[in-house]
Amino acid sequence: MIKADTIAQKIFIIRGEKVMLDVDLATLYGVETKTLNRAVKRHRDRFPEDFMFQLKYQEVTNLRCQIGTSSLWGGRRYLSYAFTEEGVAMLSGVLNSPRAVRVNIEIMRAFVRMRGFLSHHKKLTQKLDQLEKKVTSHDVHIRSLFEALRQLMAPPRKDKDRIGF
Repeated sequence: MIKADTIAQKIFIIRGEKVMLDVDLATLYGVETKTLNRAVKRHRDRFPEDFMFQLKYQEVTNLRCQIGTSSLWGGRRYLSYAFTEEGVAMLSGVLNSPRAVRVNIEIMRAFVRMRGFLSHHKKLTQKLDQLEKKVTSHDVHIRSLFEALRQLMAPPRKDKDRIGF
């Protein structure tokens, strides 16, 4: 069976969405990428833009740099498709095999774990922001305290003797 860590490594954030690429999904399902894409095209009405979208050339280039390989796509003619969590769930109905169902269950679990991690990460970020604001306000108070101490420690100014009346 496929490990959840293996699946989690294949989830990317593109256009602000957590997605999996058609090439990775095909590998997990044990089918060729063209077979997966052909099944999706036959049922195009089940995959609106919020379930699946085609990557732009720049996004593919960015992914290559992020993953660190030079020939990730193996000379494909077409740009890859990215499937959101809902799109992956819809694939289980399109690819109707026992393996597809088992893999889909594991993928859904990975998405849920990732959502929990990102939620926890968001809370941690908010707490750090609050702490930073608190420290910044303390810095302002400490700076004004030092300024007051310097004024108190400064020697008194002598007024110059006035000439005349």
